[in-house]
Amino acid sequence: MKPLDAIDKRILEILQRDGRISNAALSAAINLSPTPCLDRVRRLEREGYIRGYHAELCPELLDSNFITLVAVNLHHTSDEAFQSFSKSVAKFDEVMSCYMIGGKFDYILKVRTADMQEFRRFMAQKLSCMPELASTQSYFSMEEVKNTHEIAVRKPVPASEISDRNILNMDAQTVSPRKVANRAS
Repeated sequence: MKPLDAIDKRILEILQRDGRISNAALSAAINLSPTPCLDRVRRLEREGYIRGYHAELCPELLDSNFITLVAVNLHHTSDEAFQSFSKSVAKFDEVMSCYMIGGKFDYILKVRTADMQEFRRFMAQKLSCMPELASTQSYFSMEEVKNTHEIAVRKPVPASEISDRNILNMDAQTVSPRKVANRAS
């Protein structure tokens, strides 16, 4: 895997903001001719720096503007309980993100629904039915202050130093850095 240089980092910064930018516009923005620019983008995809391209949807127009952060505690903190909970919660469309955390709670979920009634149904019919679940605490968003998908492009960590758990493919299955690089080619 070739180390990132300043041009690679600039490409990543631009593509994070506008994944639909044409190669001609991207190459002009980084002062590189189109063919070497496209070669760099393809290499960044192949090496796993770029996982995919997505459209940012409007939650208000899709009736999904009610955000709740749910802190979760499990009955047991065993590997089996963690795996079972993670596998189950990944199937819920309402869960936008799920983080295993250290501290008072085991997980934090970001849940997006239409309104309080839909959130209550989600809790009663899905989350609370999970056998691993011991307790929850919900925090309702009053205002979204910042929500970004952009990652600060810093000095990259060599793939050999990345834990398999930190790299997820598009299907939310854990894969190794080599598999990510191979899958993109």
